[in-house]
Amino acid sequence: MKPFRFGSVTVEAAPQAFVRALVHVDGVGEAWGGTAEMMMPKWFDKRPDRSPDETVDGLRRSLRLARDAYGTDRADTAFGHHAAAYEIQRAACRAAGLPDLTAAYGPALIDKAMLDGLLRALDTDFFTGMRTNRAGIDARLTPDLAGFDLDGFLVGLEPRASVALRHTVGLLDQPEALRALLARERLGRFKIKLGGDPSADLARLAVIAGVLDAAAGDYRATLDGNEQYADMAALDAFVDGLERDPALTGFRGRLLYIEQPVARERALEAPVAERIPFIIDESDDGYDAFPRARAAGYRGVSSKSCKGLYKAVLNRARCEAWGAPHFVAAEDLTCQAGLAVQQDTALVALLGIADAERNGHQYGNGFDGAPEADAFLDAHPSFYTQRDGTVRLATAGGSLPTETLAVPGFASAAQPRWDRLSPLKNE
Repeated sequence: MKPFRFGSVTVEAAPQAFVRALVHVDGVGEAWGGTAEMMMPKWFDKRPDRSPDETVDGLRRSLRLARDAYGTDRADTAFGHHAAAYEIQRAACRAAGLPDLTAAYGPALIDKAMLDGLLRALDTDFFTGMRTNRAGIDARLTPDLAGFDLDGFLVGLEPRASVALRHTVGLLDQPEALRALLARERLGRFKIKLGGDPSADLARLAVIAGVLDAAAGDYRATLDGNEQYADMAALDAFVDGLERDPALTGFRGRLLYIEQPVARERALEAPVAERIPFIIDESDDGYDAFPRARAAGYRGVSSKSCKGLYKAVLNRARCEAWGAPHFVAAEDLTCQAGLAVQQDTALVALLGIADAERNGHQYGNGFDGAPEADAFLDAHPSFYTQRDGTVRLATAGGSLPTETLAVPGFASAAQPRWDRLSPLKNE
């Protein structure tokens, strides 16, 4: 794994969680569903007194608590199970000393696995199943959407035929590597990590912008603060420099938004300047987060499957209800090859988002010898390629096709080798 630095941590290894769920549909039958998601250290929980390993243990705890919260024989829709478990899970995680963003991780995986099983039982693909609301999504967790026609909104979604790749430039990535990448791959969307020091960030950004201006054509870019700016004053200093520096003139005109620059504990306390669109990511820890961010001047919110697919869909519905300039962006917590990246890409396409950050393939070596690699390549040949003996995402064209994901279930016609995985350890 290539080292990946975001915020205050450099990640060199991380586990991936897999979840299976057996779903019974009355009058239809039952089917197994599955999903996967990275257990990224020091992102869901960035408290300085927690070690990276402790934050991963928190994600394991979230999964175990979610399993208990969903553990009922009550008949309901897929979304109904999610809604019934929502407050139970948050309360249990708070009692265990876990932040709300960590609390969302367990349900996010269980919901994806349940949805996969539901769609397989119904012999329906993700796009059709979501547009016809087979999950039973309603507004019980989003009272601000009471009276909004959710079914009409869902059926009106037009999934994109492809999703453009937004290439991540991490804090350890060198300009020379970016220049070499642009010489061999057709990329036009970029996401650049910030470190929290206005002067250092501006100097580094000027170098990167020079590479992009020279070699990336009519590109577009976003910036990701990963909560590194201490407060709004430091952020204002960065934005002032961004607007004044002549070396960044071209880049400014191509900048779409800045993502979560201020720590979640303070991000929504004071209004953000509206000179540049800002979006929340780590602050998106519950169904009330986007409305609160909107009140503080934020225009958007990130979609990440690891934070919850239903919340992403309902936040997209809010943008429809509120109108411009509100939007949902697609970010990626290093989704790995297989179920994770396919399901997240399908969600992005469903929501009509043109491009998505895709960084898992940069920092992990594709399937890296996993026994299911050939099965995924055979099932989704346009989505993957084989290079240097390893099956990996087909990124050379700068986008990922989504037609190949329109298969029964949640976006995958292949499965991991479940018999090769280790059970989640109980406390």
